[in-house]
Amino acid sequence: MNSYYLTLVLRADLDEKERKSLLDSMVKKLLGEEGKVSKEDLWGNKDLAYPIKKQTKGFYAHYELVADPKNAKGLDKILKVEEDILRYLLIRR
Repeated sequence: MNSYYLTLVLRADLDEKERKSLLDSMVKKLLGEEGKVSKEDLWGNKDLAYPIKKQTKGFYAHYELVADPKNAKGLDKILKVEEDILRYLLIRR
């Protein structure tokens, strides 16, 4: 099990229910069965430094996680395909 930082930038126009379901599904896919969330920090809507996919604002969420490295590789592929995620950063600490 490794420790990770996961920061996501989501489209700001998502409603709260859609955002919560997207965040929960991404975290569950990374954690697997034995992982756990050490810290969850939702930063809210912020202006982006430059437009991404024609969006000028984004919703920021940051997590500190403990997860299996196998799940991290699979999540990277899923994050690239998800349309509602503008940017992400997954770092092993």
